[in-house]
Amino acid sequence: MPELPEVETIRRDLLPSVQGRRITAAWVSEQAPHLVQLFPPEEFCRQLQGRLIKDISRRGKYLVFNLDAGLMWVVHLRMTGRLQHHDDGCPDTPYLRASFGLDDGTRLCFIDLRKFGMMWLVDDWALVHSRLGPEPLEAEFELAAFQSLLKRRSAPIKSVLLDQTVLAGVGNIYADEALFAAGIRPTRAANGISKVAAARLHAAIRDVLRTALGDRGSSFRDYVDGRGREGGHQLNVKVFRRTGQPCYVCGTEVRRVKVAGRSTHFCPRCQPTR
Repeated sequence: MPELPEVETIRRDLLPSVQGRRITAAWVSEQAPHLVQLFPPEEFCRQLQGRLIKDISRRGKYLVFNLDAGLMWVVHLRMTGRLQHHDDGCPDTPYLRASFGLDDGTRLCFIDLRKFGMMWLVDDWALVHSRLGPEPLEAEFELAAFQSLLKRRSAPIKSVLLDQTVLAGVGNIYADEALFAAGIRPTRAANGISKVAAARLHAAIRDVLRTALGDRGSSFRDYVDGRGREGGHQLNVKVFRRTGQPCYVCGTEVRRVKVAGRSTHFCPRCQPTR
């Protein structure tokens, strides 16, 4: 699933092409019955047509097209969704689930192999998600609050980092990478992590996300940016999907376990149990 660096890369790619443009046409495939939330796709398309795209923002893993009339068109890519801007129409693919014409003749194309993606048209963010945690790259992600929160949670630290009500935008890739950078075993109970280790993790989360954003995200399988190009951070990960390969720091084989039902990668030497 695209995480903060991937979604933010797409936002930055799309913004110059669509800001100030008006939506002239909207279409949702009958083969994507769960794409549009809250009301029927026909009504969603009708209400989108004629709307002006004033800006694009991001909240966690959600793309937010800020429209005129106080409306927000919200997109969550989920597992395999791709939102791309094309000058000459959408690609010829059976996985095209929605398309949106703009007043300069270009199109926004939503392609989704597994059909898990979701869209909303709302005037109140609470209709989409009312309890997202702080943005990890913003000042609102405060160290003291993070340390306090960990002390109140007995779940494995990996599970806590994946909880979007704790931290918005961090998923499987960057939770593993941040825990490695901080030297913390993913299975450790969050409330057993010292303040010093929590401070390392706080800094590592920021550093890992910034580095991945600089690489334009990670393309392990499905992710491409707003123009259909792959990211580069998959070439720079330290533990994620490196099971059985030597740790770049100590040479120990990277291991994989399941935490919260998710494949989790770590170095048993660099990330001790205590």
